[in-house]
Amino acid sequence: MITLYGMSSPNVRKVLIALEEMGLEYEVEHVAVFRGRHFEPEFLALNPMAKVPVILDPDGPAGSGPIFESGAILIYLAESYGAQFLPASGPERYSALKWLFMQVANVGPAIGNHNHFSRIHEDNAYAATRFRRMTAQVFRALDTRLAETPYLGGEAYSIADMAAWPWGKRFRRFGMKDEECPHLVEWVDRIGRRPAIAKADAAIKQLGELDSQDVRKATPEETAMFMGHHIAAPSAEEAGRLPSWWKGRREA
Repeated sequence: MITLYGMSSPNVRKVLIALEEMGLEYEVEHVAVFRGRHFEPEFLALNPMAKVPVILDPDGPAGSGPIFESGAILIYLAESYGAQFLPASGPERYSALKWLFMQVANVGPAIGNHNHFSRIHEDNAYAATRFRRMTAQVFRALDTRLAETPYLGGEAYSIADMAAWPWGKRFRRFGMKDEECPHLVEWVDRIGRRPAIAKADAAIKQLGELDSQDVRKATPEETAMFMGHHIAAPSAEEAGRLPSWWKGRREA
């Protein structure tokens, strides 16, 4: 059985979608990221970058070794169990891989940084503006591609779509209007009707409930761990300050 280590993030959601689309048996181990548990030695042994998702598939081709980085996980799952979601050769294979890596290299980082600098470090106007523009750029790039083909990889649904959908569905949250990206809107709605999406959403909801509990329970020291303050010593002001969005969730 495959074990997925994660919490309620878009990068974990994309792996859940793949597991459900491929009909694989799996179990989920919640990682209390909001309490800094991803920096504990046991988890660092799975991923030295202290990030989810990670999978273990001891009975599969990977053997006992963990696989981290969501793009690598999707390629592994498709090549091992879901060949219909990644062609073995030819132009559509490389098209799917191209858009998969576009997502992991650009879509996730742009939106993640936009979220970080607009909600946590509100005082950094330059960074907030920069990543807001980058976020608009990646949404428009997705829309342009989807004006040409029904799916990111081409004519067939692939792991590139699984990777981008959890981020693409958030376009309204980050300031994009429907009329700015009509092809993206149609793609989000179409993929959202797939049965595997509903199953993955149910798993994400459970993880989200655990994450909310962690936010409420987190001590100041655990919050500092979550923010990575132990990696490089923060200023006294930074160490003692909780982000406004975090404080609101703790008091909810």
